[in-house]
Amino acid sequence: MSEFFQSSVFFGTMLTLFAYGVGLLCKNKLKLAVFNPILIAIVIVIGVLLVFKVDYPTYAQGAKFISSMITPSTICLAVPLYERLSVLKKNYKAIIAGITSGVLTSLLNVWVFALVFGFSHAEYVTFLPKSITTAIGMGLSEELGGYGAITAAVIIITGILGNMMAEFVCRICRITEPVAKGIAIGTSSHAMGTVKAMEMGETEGAVSSLSIVVAGLLTVVGAGAFAQFI
Repeated sequence: MSEFFQSSVFFGTMLTLFAYGVGLLCKNKLKLAVFNPILIAIVIVIGVLLVFKVDYPTYAQGAKFISSMITPSTICLAVPLYERLSVLKKNYKAIIAGITSGVLTSLLNVWVFALVFGFSHAEYVTFLPKSITTAIGMGLSEELGGYGAITAAVIIITGILGNMMAEFVCRICRITEPVAKGIAIGTSSHAMGTVKAMEMGETEGAVSSLSIVVAGLLTVVGAGAFAQFI
């Protein structure tokens, strides 16, 4: 069976799509945040690879077609942004202030934890881009001397947690303003969080989409400065 997987060009792509489909089915049926489609897909993919003893390079070779769509799919988030352009113009001061504070908080948290746990420089800069989209974060991490593969994993985990906990955190913190919700979700949990923001409302989704872009640019600048601290 493992030889079949190794010889199949689209094995990785088909497995990924199937696993995500199962995740969506579970989410739609059970209606619980913990049943996140991406989290379920990750568990299924890892399980299949372990059971059939398929190594990661073989899977990655077949899944590269999906990986190549990360950047274009991120750009597509500009659509809700355009549709809610008037709302963004009206609240631009709050949006800029919110995104800036969110980016600084993320970078400061990584710096503090790096000091507490004694991270090396490479480990430290690996975590700095944790809250921005993979398309930007991996390149930034490697440029600063970090481990791009680990950065990708950290970004995915951050996004999954943001997607799962967004509504709960907003409810606990009594955040009811759609613009504020969008800023918080997009700045802290990039595209995966934005999916949840879009489910919450059009304004939340539009502001979250903008937050991804601005937070990514600010993190590139801020991470370069913070990288000098350790």
